[in-house]
This record gives sequence, structure tokens and C-alpha cells, in this order.
Amino acid sequence: MIYMEFKKKLRPSIKARLRKFGIRAKLRPRIGARLRKNKQILNKNIDNFFDWIKGAELVELKECNINEDPVRPELDIVFRRSYGRKIYGVKYMGEIHAVMCFAYTNEIPKNVKELDKFSHDAFLQSAQRDQNVGKIAIAYTVWSKKKGGGKLIVKEVFKKIKKSNHLNRLVTLSPLTEMASKFHSRNGAKLLQVNETTQNFEYQVEKKN
Repeated sequence: MIYMEFKKKLRPSIKARLRKFGIRAKLRPRIGARLRKNKQILNKNIDNFFDWIKGAELVELKECNINEDPVRPELDIVFRRSYGRKIYGVKYMGEIHAVMCFAYTNEIPKNVKELDKFSHDAFLQSAQRDQNVGKIAIAYTVWSKKKGGGKLIVKEVFKKIKKSNHLNRLVTLSPLTEMASKFHSRNGAKLLQVNETTQNFEYQVEKKN
């Protein structure tokens, strides 16, 4: 109560002093100018963001910088390109801003060892039957160097899988981290299972007949 009464008494006194020295009048133009400048910067940033989102394209890569991979930097390019495995990137103005690596299997792996085995088996089966590799796309690592890149590459890969004739599932082999959980959950994936050292999320693929 004492504090509130003191605050009420103090407020008119401060306003009176500001009027006396003309401080409020001087501050108004500065504040207005700063707000306008901040609005212009915000609008420019929004325009730049949508420009790059609209202009970006999904491309298959022959290689990537594995040192940039925050999830599985130990997997070399030979691993990422063997037995039908693919590397995809989001390209904009000649630069790669996001990367996602895939293996194709007929079973859901719980670790990298199973990922290697299952994708190897699916590759051999497809070669014997003259078919495409696997029915399940396993995204085992993803990273982005530009804001919005991670979400964009998930969206573009999702479109590609929906158009595929042989792939009917998109599942991740993700680390047991809160960051991975939030990333995939925010992008629409459902937690499929939690393993000893990994977790699997699934993006629901609904194909049009």
C-alpha cells in the first residue's frame, strides 16, 4: 500500500519534470524514427526469407562436408553413397543451405549398424528382382546452415517420397536428444519408438490414388 501511494505521487512529479525540460517532446521523434527503422529492417528480413524459400530447390548431391554434420560426422562419403543411399541438399543461389542423408530399407533400423545391414540387404534384393531399392526411406541425419533450411528440406523430401512409386514410409534414425525430438515433432512427425541409443520418428505419407 505504501509503495503504491508513493508511486502515484511520484508519477505526476516525473511527468512535470519531463514537460519542464522538454524531454518528452525531444524523445518522440527519436522513438518514432527508431520504430520506423526497425520496421523497415524487419520487413526486409521477412522479404529475404521468403525469397530464399521460394527460390530454393532440392538437389541430389555426390558429396557433402561431413564435418558440418552435427549428428553423424563419423560416416564418410563412401557410406553415404553406397548401396543406393542418397544425399540431398537444398540449393539456393549456387550454395547448399541444408543437407539430409538417406538409406533405403525394408525394415526400421535401431542403430547405424542395422541401418548399414538393412540398406545393404534391400539393395541386393532390388538388384536380384530388378526393382527400386527398399520401401522405407530412412533419414539418418539432417542439418541446416540457413534459417528455415531444415524445415524446407523435410518438406521437399516429403514431396519427393509421395511421388515415388516404391517408397511408402519416411522414418528417421535420430539421436536421443531434445533438439531432435523438437525438430521432428514441430515438422509433423510422430514418435515411433525409442531405442537404446536412438529414436525413430515417422512422417505420415499419404499417397493420392
